[in-house]
Amino acid sequence: MSGIFFDVVILLSIAYTLRNNAHVRVDIFYEKFSAKTKALINIFSFVFFVLPLSFLIIYIGIGFVELSYLQHEASSDPGGLKYRWIVKSLMPLAFILLALQAVKELWNDIRRLKKL
Repeated sequence: MSGIFFDVVILLSIAYTLRNNAHVRVDIFYEKFSAKTKALINIFSFVFFVLPLSFLIIYIGIGFVELSYLQHEASSDPGGLKYRWIVKSLMPLAFILLALQAVKELWNDIRRLKKL
């Protein structure tokens, strides 16, 4: 069960981490860039990395959850999770939340870039 709780915490904290600008980044270079360069890097990374990856995981994850639901997949551990599709549904949900947060951050960076 501890592995399931770990999955829940990690998956649901991805968008929260982006919201609070606490994600891993190579700050050695990033902190020295101008505000305009930072905004351009953020826009590029959201458009070409975060959003496409999020949409891909959502697309594949929905089928993954659907298959688990249709097969009535359960944990093989005695006393384990009876409905495994519930935990698996957190993957597309987490990336839906990440995509929404990325769109918000993208919008903020575009507005910031226009002001500079």
